[in-house]
Amino acid sequence: MDVSYATAKSQAPSKSPMALSRDISGENSYSSVFTFLHQQEQHVKLFERACAKWTVYSFLQCTSVTQTGLTTWMPLPFLFHQYRYSSFFNKLTADELWRGVLAEFGAGARKGRGKRTKRKMKKDLNRGQMIGEGRAGFLWPGLNAPVVKSGTIQSIGKRDQSQQEVLQAEALREREEWDKRRKIKIKRERGWTGNSWGGVSLGPPDPGPNGETYEDFDSRVIEVKSVFNMTAKEGRKRSVSALVAVGNANGAAGFALGKAPDRTTALRKAKNKAIHYLYYIERYNNHTIYQDITSKFKRTTIKMKKQNYGYGLHCHRAIITICKLIGIKDMYAKVTGSTNLLNITRALFQGLSKQETHSDLADKKGLHVVEFRSERGPLPLIVASPRGPVRKTPEPDEIPDTKLDWSEVKAAQGTKQSVWANVKRTIW
Repeated sequence: MDVSYATAKSQAPSKSPMALSRDISGENSYSSVFTFLHQQEQHVKLFERACAKWTVYSFLQCTSVTQTGLTTWMPLPFLFHQYRYSSFFNKLTADELWRGVLAEFGAGARKGRGKRTKRKMKKDLNRGQMIGEGRAGFLWPGLNAPVVKSGTIQSIGKRDQSQQEVLQAEALREREEWDKRRKIKIKRERGWTGNSWGGVSLGPPDPGPNGETYEDFDSRVIEVKSVFNMTAKEGRKRSVSALVAVGNANGAAGFALGKAPDRTTALRKAKNKAIHYLYYIERYNNHTIYQDITSKFKRTTIKMKKQNYGYGLHCHRAIITICKLIGIKDMYAKVTGSTNLLNITRALFQGLSKQETHSDLADKKGLHVVEFRSERGPLPLIVASPRGPVRKTPEPDEIPDTKLDWSEVKAAQGTKQSVWANVKRTIW
């Protein structure tokens, strides 16, 4: 029996199905049938292993009836198709996929590809989605249905057609509401003009890394402009530069520049940077400056004059915005030369930070500091005295090196005329 099985096993691979069926009807019918069934069992095992990893498209069966009354089958050649359970869609993270779609990095971004086309924006595809919820309306315990209900463990079920239609209509309505809210433009506070970012409030700066907050501070936009840098690979590279000033209306104020590819980021960077570069500005009676100041930065000159209560701020609009952040309520300022907003801001902070208080001036000169007011006539009013002994020798007569403004000289002499004085008017 063992010899016949071994002989049949060695000869089986070279025989066709018809030859095997003839062998079954011969002398070695029992051993041949045993060998053939063993081979079929091996084929079935290989087929089951293949089905675990492959998708079978077609399967044909060949049936033969032998004289022994046994029905045998043998699979013909199969056609398999490999199925991949993983791809780059489920291997990469969402951020990596979005980065490939938006082309924010890589050779395309470095060379400025697609900078003139409509910019693609990143979307949150998970917004409004529920895990387990689909069009078919299946109920998955633990996802979109409770696992235990009324003391029994729930199994996978399906929602009624009417209920599914109601839920889909509700989801569609919520999606339309989201689209409407996204398209609504939030009206921001008006600045100097209706179409300008100058003077717009950005609110307090963001909290610091150690938890410090700046609730008492407010930030105002001074200037927003587009700047360009010529690079070898990207060509004309555009950025947004923002000048923002911050202050608490109690003497502390500062300013900073922020630069970024988009306006929102530039404003945020400038606002959070300005809080780290603060000046403390001295104020006389918390409403004006101590003395008249002339400040110059590059080609910009600012002449500031102290004023009485109720005068207000008669200045350049950028100076008015900064003075409100500092806490100055009454002042006159005249800007001559360049009206570059960054130069005006620098000149203003430079002049205000260098002013001397009455006490500092009295200690420096060793004399009493007096002030003449219109309501007191020729009688002086002592506003500060030195801490040490008063100097006996008077102040030497020095000719101040002051550059007079011709318009101010005319105004003081009463000879200043209106610009329309010599204009000839046509009489109809």
